[in-house]
Amino acid sequence: MPTWSRNQWYVAAYSAEISHELFARTICGEPLVLYRTTGGDVVALEDRCVHRRYPLSKSHLIDDTIVCGYHGFTYDQCGTCLAAPGQKRIPRTARVPAFTIVEQDSLVWVWIGDNDRSDEALIPRAPWLDSPEYTVVRGMEPLQARYELLVDNLLDLSHETYLHGGYIGTPEVAQTPITTEVDEDAGVIYVSRHMDDAACPPFYAESTGITGRIARWQDIEYHPPCLYLLHSRIAPTGDLPADDGTDDHAFHVEVVYAITPETEHSTHDFWMVARDFALADQHVSDFLAENNRTVVLQDVVALDVLETIVEGEKEHYQELSINIDTGGLAARRLLKRQREAGEAAPEPTAATSTR
Repeated sequence: MPTWSRNQWYVAAYSAEISHELFARTICGEPLVLYRTTGGDVVALEDRCVHRRYPLSKSHLIDDTIVCGYHGFTYDQCGTCLAAPGQKRIPRTARVPAFTIVEQDSLVWVWIGDNDRSDEALIPRAPWLDSPEYTVVRGMEPLQARYELLVDNLLDLSHETYLHGGYIGTPEVAQTPITTEVDEDAGVIYVSRHMDDAACPPFYAESTGITGRIARWQDIEYHPPCLYLLHSRIAPTGDLPADDGTDDHAFHVEVVYAITPETEHSTHDFWMVARDFALADQHVSDFLAENNRTVVLQDVVALDVLETIVEGEKEHYQELSINIDTGGLAARRLLKRQREAGEAAPEPTAATSTR
């Protein structure tokens, strides 16, 4: 059984990455070729010609069909072979798998599993990524580590104090207790840390202009397996939301990660930072992009080291978990439940029942 969940939605790319050119990316061990049709739709096929397994991503896109660069097998958007060299009759088995794709909130989501089990309504939302009321910076870093290590990392932000000091970490992050809630029905984990009197780290001091101490709230919302949302609220100490919920004097930053497994030991680490202030200030955008990438790369270095250690020790090491780990432990449990459900055969419908 793979470590990731099948029959789930994963982010394959940013919408802006996919054009009318062939684009290769491996998702959950599946080599994919993606492209955008002349009509604007995104197509995802298995990146292997059915004939001799030549990568279609290294082939040619002619109009909306792929012509294999090895022997010329030609495929439409559904993966059906339209032409083969030296013969008019096309074998019925001459087709490559096509994957269900949905574009939403500037992200390209792919369903990894049985297409007839896909449900677009299950894709979690991050609407600020495609909203005129926010400005977004984004990137993607390759992680040579299993995706569960990144999930652990993001659900326990106490590491910011030690790994990201000088950028986003301050002593209060590690010192402040967390609250953890799990919505079992929706399959969502919530981890919150509210710091009412904290130092303002450079990441926020430079971008917001706040020079004193701050009220800093971190509210995590993790939708296994792929989407992680961190709702960050920054305001001068003592400045709290009004009784009616309005919060006009605070700065809001929505940090989004798409945690997409590539292989058993590598991960696509998509990161996005959306803000509701200084929308047109390019200096702020450049600062946040550079600093968040630095923070992400600090995580990458640490998790690449951990991957080597975890793989070497396998079952011979007993972890110690404490209160800060409640979110990560809940994530492990829900991911295990998803894996088991994804590998299970679907229940027979009335039309297919043998009873």
